Amino acid sequence: MKHQETAQEIIKAVGGTNNINSVYHCVTRLRFDLKDNEKVDNGSLKKLDKVMGTNVSGDQFQVIIGNDVSKVFDAMVKENPAIQQTAENKEPKSDKKQNVVLKIFETIAGVFAPMLPAITAAGMLKGLLALFVSVGWMSAGTDTYRILSAIGDGVFHYLPLLIAVSAARKFGSNPFVAIALGTALMYPDMTALLSSGESVGFLGIPVTAVSYASSVIPILLAVWLMSYVEKWVDRVIPAALKLLLVPLITLLVMVPVTLIAIGPLGTFVGSGLSGGINWLLNEGGLIAGIVLGGAMALIIMTGMHYALVPIILSNIATLGFDKFLPLTFISNMGQAGATLGVFFRAKDKKLKTVALSTSFTALMGVTEPAMYGVNMKYKKPFAAAMIGSAVGGGFALAFGAKAYVLAGNGGLPGLPSLIGQTFWYSFGGMILAFIVGAIMSTIFGIKEEEGDAEALAQFSPGASTAPAKAVSNDAATVNVEDMGDPTPTSDAIAVAPMTGKSIPLKEVNDPTFGDELMGKGVAFVPTVGELVSPVTGTIMNVFKTKHAIVVRSDNGMELLIHVGINTVKLRGQYFDAHVTTGARVHAGDKLLTFELAEIAKEYDITTAMVVTNTADYKQVLPVKLGEITIGEDVLKAEI
Repeated sequence: MKHQETAQEIIKAVGGTNNINSVYHCVTRLRFDLKDNEKVDNGSLKKLDKVMGTNVSGDQFQVIIGNDVSKVFDAMVKENPAIQQTAENKEPKSDKKQNVVLKIFETIAGVFAPMLPAITAAGMLKGLLALFVSVGWMSAGTDTYRILSAIGDGVFHYLPLLIAVSAARKFGSNPFVAIALGTALMYPDMTALLSSGESVGFLGIPVTAVSYASSVIPILLAVWLMSYVEKWVDRVIPAALKLLLVPLITLLVMVPVTLIAIGPLGTFVGSGLSGGINWLLNEGGLIAGIVLGGAMALIIMTGMHYALVPIILSNIATLGFDKFLPLTFISNMGQAGATLGVFFRAKDKKLKTVALSTSFTALMGVTEPAMYGVNMKYKKPFAAAMIGSAVGGGFALAFGAKAYVLAGNGGLPGLPSLIGQTFWYSFGGMILAFIVGAIMSTIFGIKEEEGDAEALAQFSPGASTAPAKAVSNDAATVNVEDMGDPTPTSDAIAVAPMTGKSIPLKEVNDPTFGDELMGKGVAFVPTVGELVSPVTGTIMNVFKTKHAIVVRSDNGMELLIHVGINTVKLRGQYFDAHVTTGARVHAGDKLLTFELAEIAKEYDITTAMVVTNTADYKQVLPVKLGEITIGEDVLKAEI
């Protein structure tokens, strides 16, 4: 599915543009603030190829996309100008009440998520430079090193300016005025004045000496307050004077207020928060590593890790290292190892392929496919990943593991950010998390969806489909034992057995059908809960759970029609069979009726129609795809 189509389907599934207050994206997720989360159609979302899963954090509804999230987001904005304002992080007013703590976390995430590409690029470069110097590939005194170092260090030195832009967009104020506020704080003469050691005052009010270079909290608080000041000034200034006076008055108010009050307050708050967390990481050691390492996946799922970005940046800028970052690497390795364990235990070939590929992507730092596509789906591997991460985290923090730069990748490509005195402790924690996660996942095993596979085993291509005896109360029946194996006598046409939309069989979200293990055919997305016979022939089997029927045409084509995916679990609930095994039917005769709406609440209702004796035909091809009604030609088998 193209990105534009995916974007439109997502908007439709979350309740349409009218239900969207705001939306932005992080590295892997679309993050929606919706008017009403109850309007979300989760079933439709999970059917989309690009959607790996969904998550709710507070009132925020998240759609996990993975690597293509930015492309889907761009397509969403391009095709829907009505939500263009959300692409600029302008927040429409919402009447919803929200937990204050969660609101703070989400606000911080909204500010820092757009900045991450620049920050992580600079961090990776700093890590690589440290690696090149340590192995003797580059000298720290060369011009080349100094220029490259400026690229890496410049972002962090002028970090308040990046925060000013992003925060202004988040809070709905003028980003250029916010930059002007930041540049005033970092102006060389201002820096020299505040660092002179002498008392400084503004209009007789003392100004506390604070260094704003590389700081985080002061500018964040300043721009937040500036947004209110700017809006108030804008309301009272005449329209003809707004362009000149609104930014002027805003700066004349905010720069002194920041220097006198907000700067010192922000520095105090930032130091307190980072000090508290650093105390826990330093003093907690093994125990803190076990708890935080094991819980890291849950922290990442809720998006709360973004709230720690200011503290991480502050630690790196002031201390030269951070102890929280290694735990994110370790958590990724735990997910990768657990998914590898699924590969070892799974029997289904498609699941094994998915598990192996997502394990590799998790090793490379992209964990959503592994976490949401495999580990959380089967539950036990997710527990195994948390155990592995707890073991690795305990080991790493017991030896004081540190990260020295902020890298955007928490996998193997991000290793340069860990290069330093504690590198081997961090790397050892990662290896432990991977190995323990893989071992525990292999031991725990998984419970694969076996119901349909067992029920359909007798209908694999080439196998006989005749049950032991006919079971029927219908007068017009035959003994299926006497019919023998099907021997096609001519080309065969099957008509649509239901009204809805016909789609290629490969689009069915089930490997038994999607990989054509049962044979070739076509699938349907029904809009009416009625199934009729696609051919004139004999009913070979009506499943006890009534969700599937096998019918053989008079000219030898054998069709298995399976309503929904995993609907065997319903054990016949919502289904009514109108024929029995051995019954004679004509094309169009009613076979089943089912409560479509009720079934669709729990299961994918996509219906597969498969020619189980495909091998007896030269080719089996769909005749029509798209909107279709009962009785239209839909499938052709040629001998």
